[in-house]
Amino acid sequence: MKHLAVLGSTGSIGRQTLEVCDWFSEEFAVDALVGGSNWELLAQQIIKYGPKLAVIREECFYKELKDALPNYKGELMCGEEGVLAAATMAEADIVVAAISGLAGLVPVFRAIEAGKDIALANKEVLVAAGAIVTQLAKEKGVRILPVDSEHSAIWQCMQGHNGIKSLVLTASGGPFRDADMFALKAVTPEIALKHPTWNMGPKISIDSATLMNKGLEIIEARWLFDVPYENIDVVIHPQSIIHSMVRYNDSAVLAHMGLPDMRVPIQYALTYPERWANELPEVDFAKISQLTFSEPDENRFPCLKLAKQAGMIGESNPIVLNAVNEVLVWRFLKGEIGFWDIPRGVEELMSKHWTIYIKNLDTVLAVDEAARAQAKAYKGVYR
Repeated sequence: MKHLAVLGSTGSIGRQTLEVCDWFSEEFAVDALVGGSNWELLAQQIIKYGPKLAVIREECFYKELKDALPNYKGELMCGEEGVLAAATMAEADIVVAAISGLAGLVPVFRAIEAGKDIALANKEVLVAAGAIVTQLAKEKGVRILPVDSEHSAIWQCMQGHNGIKSLVLTASGGPFRDADMFALKAVTPEIALKHPTWNMGPKISIDSATLMNKGLEIIEARWLFDVPYENIDVVIHPQSIIHSMVRYNDSAVLAHMGLPDMRVPIQYALTYPERWANELPEVDFAKISQLTFSEPDENRFPCLKLAKQAGMIGESNPIVLNAVNEVLVWRFLKGEIGFWDIPRGVEELMSKHWTIYIKNLDTVLAVDEAARAQAKAYKGVYR
């Protein structure tokens, strides 16, 4: 039996992880659950799975959660202390890192220090601290198991092969792949959240709409697979059947295909290296009329280009990119700035940044804090 600590259990990936655990209840034990602010859902999960440790990150909801669990026999904690306790608990074999944003970095770092394998669903961890996180994982002999569908696809296509030439990340193109550039300036949060293929949380949904998500995935892929940026490509593939591809030196291309369902890469990360049977629907090739591909338009979606540039310069630049984008996305969702202010704000603040050498985790967090302060003060023009 594998013992899991699920960080971000009330989010989209966390909920789907628990669904996978339900399919194989004799194989997985959920020993720790960490939720954000949705204490009602977290209470339901605690009652169902009976973890040894349960944590609500938002301390203001601790009393409501405790009052909802009069018969809970495990330990109940809150705040950052609780999150780190879950990430490092002795019983856990795998830590599912599904806390959104840079809030997931320190827990992942501490989990690796504690020798835990990481099922990584938080791309910001490697975007902001790829060098130090992957180095620590090597030192501790820890596996980082990708959960993102694209990175899981590449990981699977690479197994048992050498002579890799390049990686090809596929992107659905989001809800605005065919939209006029001027129309994007008037986009509302409600429209931007309607992704045509995937059902995701608000942050990643907006990142998909700006294509920043794909830019962050380029940086993540560089650290996961040790492939230079110039050998990582992106293509728009609206059908989302091919989840990503690997080109080899002999001109062969291996592609990972399947219906879009995040439970597939989640399951593989948890069962690796085995493949267990499930009852999810399979691709019916006779019913697929076409698979299409096109190059992304970096004029309409400049976040993709900005992410590539930040990654290639390296050091503190990806940290600033990630921090500024994260703040601007949440400001857009609150109606403080317009949709087009996200790429414009990232570009403006990135252009003012002087590169800082990243020595350790404290440096990462300091750069992140300063960049967030600048993003909070940014005055949008497209609201």
